[in-house]
Amino acid sequence: MAQNNLPSSQASFARWWRQVLFVPMLHSKWVTAEVKAHLTAKVTESERGHRGEIFLVIENHLPIQAAYHLTCRERALDLFSEYRVWDTEENTGVLVYVNICEQSLDIVADRGISAHVSPTVWRAMCDKAIAGIANQKTEDSLADLLDDIGQLLSQYYRLENDPAGNELLDTVVFLK
Repeated sequence: MAQNNLPSSQASFARWWRQVLFVPMLHSKWVTAEVKAHLTAKVTESERGHRGEIFLVIENHLPIQAAYHLTCRERALDLFSEYRVWDTEENTGVLVYVNICEQSLDIVADRGISAHVSPTVWRAMCDKAIAGIANQKTEDSLADLLDDIGQLLSQYYRLENDPAGNELLDTVVFLK
């Protein structure tokens, strides 16, 4: 689930086994082209009026070769680095990572916004989204989460006119 402190990596045969047995077509049918387009539009909308950047990654499962040692939180941190979410001018990048197999959602926020927002706020946002996902309202829950993050970024990085535009792509990344 969501944490803002890096947990110590724990090897888990059970986690690895879940990744091996995961059948994407049974669990990720909801990730359609329409859903990705809607969530991409929601990212764009949620980034209006502030200098923050939101990046959404949805992944079917952890990479099999690393799943024994890699937690979802560590995967989110890897993706935060890989997609250069940290590389914004004011360090206001926020990665939302959803792992379908583990039913996990993590938020990784760059140091600029983390200086203003406590880990308990990020946790509460994740818990709210996870509750919606558990009630089979995945798309709506993610859209609401993106709105909440956008409002939070507006509190600290408000900007009426953003002449520089996006620093990161708004397109949802779906890792199969």
